[in-house]
Amino acid sequence: MKQKITVLGSTGSIGTNTLDVVARHPEQYEIFALSASTQVDLMLRQCVQFKPRFAVMASAPHAQQLAEGIKQNGLVTQVLQAQDALEVIASHPDVDAVMAAIVGAAGLAPCLAAAKAGKRLMLANKEALVVGGALFMDTVKRHGATLLPIDSEHSAIFQCLPEDSSTWADRVDSLLLTASGGPFRQRDPATLSQITPEQACAHPNFSMGRKISVDSATMMNKALEVIEARWLFDIAPEKIKVVIHPQQIVHSMVQFKDSSVLAQLGTPDMRVPIACGLAWPERIASGTPVLDFARLAALTFEVADAQRFPGLHLSWQALRAPEGTTTVLNAANEVAVAAFLDRRLSFDRIHAVNLQTLESVQPGPVSTLEDLMALDARARERAGVIAQQWVC
Repeated sequence: MKQKITVLGSTGSIGTNTLDVVARHPEQYEIFALSASTQVDLMLRQCVQFKPRFAVMASAPHAQQLAEGIKQNGLVTQVLQAQDALEVIASHPDVDAVMAAIVGAAGLAPCLAAAKAGKRLMLANKEALVVGGALFMDTVKRHGATLLPIDSEHSAIFQCLPEDSSTWADRVDSLLLTASGGPFRQRDPATLSQITPEQACAHPNFSMGRKISVDSATMMNKALEVIEARWLFDIAPEKIKVVIHPQQIVHSMVQFKDSSVLAQLGTPDMRVPIACGLAWPERIASGTPVLDFARLAALTFEVADAQRFPGLHLSWQALRAPEGTTTVLNAANEVAVAAFLDRRLSFDRIHAVNLQTLESVQPGPVSTLEDLMALDARARERAGVIAQQWVC
């Protein structure tokens, strides 16, 4: 039988690439539900092509606009817009697998709903682990969900590790996450204040959303990935390392206790980890060109510059701090990046907002989703006040 797939965030980069892979295998997969924020036209085209049972939009006006388009095209797709609509399509009894590709803390609740329902959860929303951490992993384990990482780095590590996770602690020495270094890898740190949103969004290897592109430019994206790796693979933070690899051919590596290193290589294309997540433990065609070793340029590796990328090192600090600190860091960063993209904050001040928010917001006990969301809101409010001090 075909696997029924829900795609959370279907109009974003991960979502559209997921649909591209699914379309190549109509005999294996069908789309059960899609969700998007504001891109009504693209969502309508996706509904016309994949004919999902449900489509979710983030606001009532966008949902109404989509519903009118659905009717005009003679589709039977039901359009939803409600506070719990994402949780509904993520946990629906007819769903086999969920692609979680919503950016930011907003993706935590539907990810938890999918985990509670015991779904096969393909996780491209790193914030679910950065914000949820122990709560999220405990939910996955208690309800027997299958968690598959979709970030290219975490997918690479997952593919290099032994299938029996009970052996990881005895065999693994460290995890090595690779990073492109973004568009400012060789830029003079003294000029970072002059960077524009357009320059920050010009990733050298991947076409991504604006928020993720800025995170890649500041290396905060890699900081969040360090936190994600800590929870995904249940490994001590000090055993997670980051190395700059501009070509992005080696997607990440695992170093074992005998000093051997296994790496996963491939063309920089998100369809590879997406196809891996959809088919695991089998393999399917992703549509990605194969790596041509005869034409491959030299592969180089560099140390991550702490002066140029100070945000990267906040990950280890936050992981050593009281539980909930990573939630504060993520919230502050989302506020700071939004301010930068709105041209209200200079690029070099993003780190300052994050650091000052961490210093001024002390997390209390966090044992429920409500606790985490309250802490997230408190951190966002404080970060907004701090960012206002440096309005451009």
